[in-house]
Amino acid sequence: MTARLNLFGDPTATAAKAAKHFGTASQTILAESTVPAATQKLVVLRASQINGDGYATDVWSKNAAHAGESATRINLVAAWRESTVFTDAERAALRVAEEGTRIADAHPGVSDETWANAAEHYDDDQLSDLVMLIALINATNRMAVIIGQRGGEYEPGGLG
Repeated sequence: MTARLNLFGDPTATAAKAAKHFGTASQTILAESTVPAATQKLVVLRASQINGDGYATDVWSKNAAHAGESATRINLVAAWRESTVFTDAERAALRVAEEGTRIADAHPGVSDETWANAAEHYDDDQLSDLVMLIALINATNRMAVIIGQRGGEYEPGGLG
């Protein structure tokens, strides 16, 4: 099945311009943040899994592998609580990502406990970067799911 729409199809269209800004914002964080690149990829992968976005799950699992991430860690992102392969800082970021993503599931948002734990590992600039990255991937995931963008054909390295 092909996607219902190509949001980038007509570069002069309003949606294409807006989608390009989303991509640029995400790329800025991915390239300039001091949050470790591996952590960033794990966070966007986990949010994409939760949101059922096959395309982004494909993109971020392949990009993580392409960047040298082990298959074990990529495969265990969905079960990070029950695994031993993530650092305390990565676990804190994944917890913020999950709680921030599950707002749509009537979750109350990121708890004070989760935030305090993340603040033990990341400074305010890094926390701001994580918030932006999580918000952007959630919006991007929703766009892809709404238009029916499928995963499986992405070539690693194309999006960061």
